[in-house]
Amino acid sequence: MNPCDPHVALAPRPGVADPLPAGATRWAAMELPAPGRPLQRVWRDRLPTPGPGQLRLRVAACGVCRTDLHLLDGELAFPGHPVVPGHEIVGHVAALGPGVSGWQLGERVGVPWLGWACGECAACLRGSENLCEHARFTGWQLAGGYAQQVLADARFVLRLPPGYSDAEAAPLLCAGLIGYRAYAMAGDDVQTLGLYGFGAAAHLIAQVAVHQGRRVFAFTRSGDLAAQRLALELGATWAGGAEADPPCALDAALIFAPVGALVPRALHVLRPGGSVVCAGIHMSDIPSFPYAWLWGERRLLSVAHLTRRDGERFMQIAAEVPLKVQTREYPLAWANQALEDLRAGRFAGAAVLRC
Repeated sequence: MNPCDPHVALAPRPGVADPLPAGATRWAAMELPAPGRPLQRVWRDRLPTPGPGQLRLRVAACGVCRTDLHLLDGELAFPGHPVVPGHEIVGHVAALGPGVSGWQLGERVGVPWLGWACGECAACLRGSENLCEHARFTGWQLAGGYAQQVLADARFVLRLPPGYSDAEAAPLLCAGLIGYRAYAMAGDDVQTLGLYGFGAAAHLIAQVAVHQGRRVFAFTRSGDLAAQRLALELGATWAGGAEADPPCALDAALIFAPVGALVPRALHVLRPGGSVVCAGIHMSDIPSFPYAWLWGERRLLSVAHLTRRDGERFMQIAAEVPLKVQTREYPLAWANQALEDLRAGRFAGAAVLRC
């Protein structure tokens, strides 16, 4: 076994990083050559040059998201060229492109999933830039943060709240943002909230809901006692397997697991007038279910991406609510191992690459 081979499955060592020495111009990235293939470590000999309106960031950490698995598995359309995944990027401003103002060299910032929107289509003009017809997404159409350097549109970069380490801040940028958008879509009158799939997003938004006085019911994979314990430690009222019925009807349910069969399960335990919000970018097929489970003005919604306003609002919440971010850290070269551990559910919380 060659421990320098990035495809070798190795047990993670928290806090280990692949540092880029000061003044160095050679840097590494983990690149997806094609769907179904493992990531490959590639080396660049020159630092990327930011164009007009761009920042170059020295990446400190990047979260590992289930969306990255969907890209690897071909469940998201492959852009036709090798891709550097990663859209929960924490970095420091290393260079400013022409026309950029409002950012300082060395400032810590975050780069989320939405990397660019046209600002001119009907969706953008009505304030729904997350539905932009021409949107480009970090770690998909745009090079992402499984790398030591990244370029980002300065307009879509977020300021991060203090009090969080780089590894803790990374999951805020997708798990936190998507969790927040799904939570907001459920409505203001929610008192009993179900969370299906208690991973990176759910463990963050559960804390926000508890802080705001709501009762949280966490649904995990059958037998996942570690996730159930974490949910209870973070303030959930109840935790159990996804096939179980909660002790009371739910006002809303947020589904983070990409399992279509959870939709009828959630509808079945929802009160009349309640909402089920599907928060993933991909989900397996939803099986048929009795219309009676939807009747009663129950609503079934989906979340698509996020807006800059979502980012600003959630970062303000994260500054006010001291979130306990559960992370498992991996060095950049072990990105394949992090993805496989995520797929297998080998940890509770969020995986983060130290870059």
